[in-house]
Amino acid sequence: MPHYLGELLLYWCTSCDLPILGKTCACGASTQKIDITPPGDIRPAFQYDIDLINRTTEKQFGIKLIPRGVPVVLNKAPYEDRMDEVIFHGTVMGSLRFELDRMDWVFIPRLEGAKRLLGNKKWIIVDQGAVEYILKGASVLAPGVIDAEPGIVEDDEVIVISPKKMVIATGRARMNAGRMLTHEKGLAVKTRWNGHVDEKQLQEQKRTWSDAVDANRHILKKIEEKAHRFIRNVAETTGKPVTVSYSGGKDSLATLLLVRDVLDPEILFADTGLEFPETLDNVNLTARELDLPLKLQSSGDAFWQSINNFGPPTVEARWCCKVCKLGAIARVIENNYENGCLTFIGQRKYESEIRANSEHIWRNPWVGNQIGATPIQNWTAMHVWLYLFWKKAKYNPLYEQGFDRIGCWLCPSASMADFQRLREIHPELSEKLENYLKEYASCSGLPQEWATMGLWRWQVLPKSIKAIAEKKGINVVPGSEKKPLKFTMTSGYRPCRSGGMTAEGSFGTPLALPSIEVTGLLRVIGNTSSIDGMILAQDGERTVHVYASGTVVARGRDEENAKEMIGLAEKTIRRALSCTGCGLCTGQCASHAIRINGTVNVNDCQKTFQVTRV
Repeated sequence: MPHYLGELLLYWCTSCDLPILGKTCACGASTQKIDITPPGDIRPAFQYDIDLINRTTEKQFGIKLIPRGVPVVLNKAPYEDRMDEVIFHGTVMGSLRFELDRMDWVFIPRLEGAKRLLGNKKWIIVDQGAVEYILKGASVLAPGVIDAEPGIVEDDEVIVISPKKMVIATGRARMNAGRMLTHEKGLAVKTRWNGHVDEKQLQEQKRTWSDAVDANRHILKKIEEKAHRFIRNVAETTGKPVTVSYSGGKDSLATLLLVRDVLDPEILFADTGLEFPETLDNVNLTARELDLPLKLQSSGDAFWQSINNFGPPTVEARWCCKVCKLGAIARVIENNYENGCLTFIGQRKYESEIRANSEHIWRNPWVGNQIGATPIQNWTAMHVWLYLFWKKAKYNPLYEQGFDRIGCWLCPSASMADFQRLREIHPELSEKLENYLKEYASCSGLPQEWATMGLWRWQVLPKSIKAIAEKKGINVVPGSEKKPLKFTMTSGYRPCRSGGMTAEGSFGTPLALPSIEVTGLLRVIGNTSSIDGMILAQDGERTVHVYASGTVVARGRDEENAKEMIGLAEKTIRRALSCTGCGLCTGQCASHAIRINGTVNVNDCQKTFQVTRV
């Protein structure tokens, strides 16, 4: 079902032949609303996008779809990988989508787009008796086909025309051209779009995105003024140092420009160690151009040091965000703002359901001393782009190279279309990821297609992706995998001869005590001491003994207290052994007892259990 994250805001001025973000164009004319697929996060097509669309339609139909000098709007629609509706002259011409079973782009024309693409390829003529039924929504049956372009094969996108050469439908072929013309029964074309096409010829006008900015200027000024008021009010209310979280992306750049207009912010940049080279260049360029202080924290090689512990990140478990991003943010704030800061963030509701349901102002749950606020929550990507065009901002060049969103180059939420583009422009990064994934697949008893088709991006495959894998005969059930560290209670709770209750459990495998001890994490339980083969943490009568064999013995005042201590010990040991040194815990510790030096180190912990919530 369509998922609305906000109002669909694409309108078109037929007088100016330009996209408008409201019901009135700057020329004074009323606009017509364009029916697009939710969530409706519309954006401009850059020249790379236009060339890709034209290459695809020329390959399929023999004709380039988009003429020169026409502003084209793209609308990302829900799909198993990447799909964009292509809109110009106030009409949705069709959709460009990346199909995983082909690992290639396909253009799916609507009726108006089909009219422009009708030529020497992928057409089917039906007899006059079938026209009426097809116009009403029927698919094409083989007996109704009187001619077909010989090159049509099963699963091609085709254009259905009447004997008078009028476009009446588009759809996907269910048999090749030869079978259509010789079979007396069977489905020839499963139609997607049916109906008459407006035969009016639109006079082509040369337009640019500068013209679109002028046509939307009254709207841009209004949203800018509203954002400025919001920024001033939040800054005055919080009274904290003002920062902007800049990622090198379009949304954070628009936010930075808005805040810079009314305040003197500092720029925060969390280098995850997985940034595109173009992003790093853009961050430094932006700070210099705007003459603003840049507070940078790098996670270095944290991702590659952690991946063997956690495995490849997935859509369901993006551990990399905490290890590589949130930890860096926590550290840069901890190191520069003693009492925390206010951070303006380029977050928009059209990006996801989670962001659509979030507030304009919030306290970061992972970075306790940071207040976040977004002045562009209700903007679409088109608002952002027109604003950047208006301000002549120097945005990340990756947007002009086929990327609609920019983040970590190996994010599991990226599409395979993005990974294909990564292979083309940064083969060294793509090769590094692919080599790791293929090795992981081999060690885990998984087929190589698990890596090459992007199946690694999910712990549980979505139904549509699973169907593609099954169709290709790919078994994604691993034959072997690394066993997680398990903790089992071995003797329950029992009275202690010196008073209280004890609880005993085991990890079932030897523990690296030096790795646990060096972190100091057991200090959250109590004062620690060690002898060969054992670490003791003691808080009065409460104690925890950790043995090199993997056995853990905890003592508490009563059974409930012993249960709490054994649970706390298990979690603390797991954290110590899995610590990547990301620094996320520094912002959560009320005692400010945590320091990062390659790994976490806890000293002088004043408030027991404060750290344990991390």
